Amino acid sequence: MRNSIIANVFFRLGLIEQFGTGVRRINDSYRSSLVQPQFEIFDNSIKIILPVLKFITDDLSNDEKRVYQIIHEGADTTKQISQMSKFGRTKVLKILRQLEKQGYIRRMGEGRATKYILSK
Repeated sequence: MRNSIIANVFFRLGLIEQFGTGVRRINDSYRSSLVQPQFEIFDNSIKIILPVLKFITDDLSNDEKRVYQIIHEGADTTKQISQMSKFGRTKVLKILRQLEKQGYIRRMGEGRATKYILSK
């Protein structure tokens, strides 16, 4: 802690819970996220950029969450999703249909030109 007097005042005011746990808690919050916080350390300050986290609801299976994350990373074809997830094509198509039905993704195009994007 760089300034223990200020930290102690913040602690007594109830503005912080503990000393020195913030960075660890930030990292824990982003552990399973596709986007990560950025830390820039300067001589007299630190800058932390916290990307907005979009939470996937608990009604998705782990496989559905994985496919959703892969699409979020930029994969948009069945082949790309299958390669990145290590799931077979049939399983990927089933998951994509379910995600589309639930409104998480949209299908664009037909046949070999089919691409998947996240719903707004």
